[in-house]
Amino acid sequence: MGQEEKLNLAAFEGREIRKALHAGEWWFSIIDVIEALVGGDRPRKYWNDLKKKLIAEGYFEVSEKIGQLKMLAPDGKQRLTDCANTETLFRVIQSIPSPKVEPLKRWLAKVGKERLDEIENPELSMARMQELYEKKGYPKEWIDKRLRGIAVRQDLTDEWKARGVASSVEFAILTNEIMQGTFDLKVDEYKQVKSLARENLRDHMTDIELILTMLGEATTTKLHRDRDSQGIAPLKKDAKDGGAVAGRTRKDIEKQSGKPVISTENFKQLKSGPAKRLKKTDE
Repeated sequence: MGQEEKLNLAAFEGREIRKALHAGEWWFSIIDVIEALVGGDRPRKYWNDLKKKLIAEGYFEVSEKIGQLKMLAPDGKQRLTDCANTETLFRVIQSIPSPKVEPLKRWLAKVGKERLDEIENPELSMARMQELYEKKGYPKEWIDKRLRGIAVRQDLTDEWKARGVASSVEFAILTNEIMQGTFDLKVDEYKQVKSLARENLRDHMTDIELILTMLGEATTTKLHRDRDSQGIAPLKKDAKDGGAVAGRTRKDIEKQSGKPVISTENFKQLKSGPAKRLKKTDE
């Protein structure tokens, strides 16, 4: 849904809450919100029981106010999940007995306002992304490349939308063509190499992996424009060709260095504070 999936994970008191842009505003995963408020290992059952309670209390519009949006599930797949905008979430969480309700309401209001600010000044969005990565402890040099990669990705997805790509499945197909050409791996396969599940693959790439990803996507964007490609079949060919350009560069780097570019390293164990290097999965 835009800028590298709009960094669709927000953090509330250390808990990740999935969010997505819908109709110009943030919508949040209700399951994630409930998990952040009450914990436990059965947030879905808690939500089902809560829906019945809300209706019993007279909130008959609850079903109308809740929407199902596709979000990244723990298994790495895009799956439909119950979501609500800020206004509806305020009503839902009022019925949850938790001392975290008021802090969460303030957090939701802040996130919503940030979205309005970003619409008027897109540079704010990039600044907030940089701040988020800094708080997580990513190195500055890595952050610079990551933010540039987000801009390159946004440029590409805008082209896809303008040229007839409509579904998330088609976006995934085109992305996999570029990744396959660049790294000889599809996204899910690459995640397995890095021992990732729900995490965003690009947030766990090394500098050179990010650069090659940018090269494949920037080349694909240029091919779309130069060839004026329209529709999924021509766009898929461009994606394959763009990925192949980056793939040849990767192979040349590997030939010159004598080492593989694809790394099992990731940022999974990264904590707040200075970060000098990637953490290995076996540490």
